[in-house]
Amino acid sequence: MKANEHIVLVGSKVVLVPYLRDHVSKYHEWMQDEELQRLTASEPLSLEEEFEMQQKWRLDEDKLTFIVLAVGENFALPMNADAGALSPTDSAIAALPMVGDVNLFLKGTVPGLNSNLSTTISSPVSQVDAEEEEGDEFEAEVEVMIAEPAFRRKGLALDALRLLLEYATGGPSSSFAPNPDGSAPTVTRPEGKGLGIPPSSLVARISDSNAPSIRLFESLGFRITRRVEVFQEVELRWGAAVSE
Repeated sequence: MKANEHIVLVGSKVVLVPYLRDHVSKYHEWMQDEELQRLTASEPLSLEEEFEMQQKWRLDEDKLTFIVLAVGENFALPMNADAGALSPTDSAIAALPMVGDVNLFLKGTVPGLNSNLSTTISSPVSQVDAEEEEGDEFEAEVEVMIAEPAFRRKGLALDALRLLLEYATGGPSSSFAPNPDGSAPTVTRPEGKGLGIPPSSLVARISDSNAPSIRLFESLGFRITRRVEVFQEVELRWGAAVSE
């Protein structure tokens, strides 16, 4: 998606940058791993095909992708710069290790987004989803992958998701955490900030055996709303009532 091609999001543990050509070789290396292929439901591609896919995703208006870079203890923003003034190609950013990616896949008619995003999105859906979809309902499917084993279970995925959701909805990252009673918090969207995607449209689909990922999304206010036995996955939606 071209909307984020110059965006840098800085968190406490990660920096998010758009998926650039310089990232493709490393991404291709990751996706040769059979376990990552299984977890992401991906087919292996050649390096040439991976470069083609990167270019396609940069232009597609229904896919928003950030590469996750890990922040070390000694990382500091360039002098006299804030996150809004950073470029994805700044030397301080480019030197950070690439450890994963985080994505939004958009489907349907987008209700009242700001001018950073097209108002109508069209993308392929599974037969099951197509049969159950009513009208042209909009949804934004969230995915995160920490591909480097040494960087897992360190809070990077949580930080990356909070940054992505803040950018996508325009709400503060602190909104994406459950209230003490377990209910989802209210998200406020300052006018003109982020893409303005309605939080109620956020959905995640995760293997039902991937308990850590399910707990991760639940910690951000998502709740299981459906179990799809044929795909052995669960569907979680932000702010939904807990499924019985």
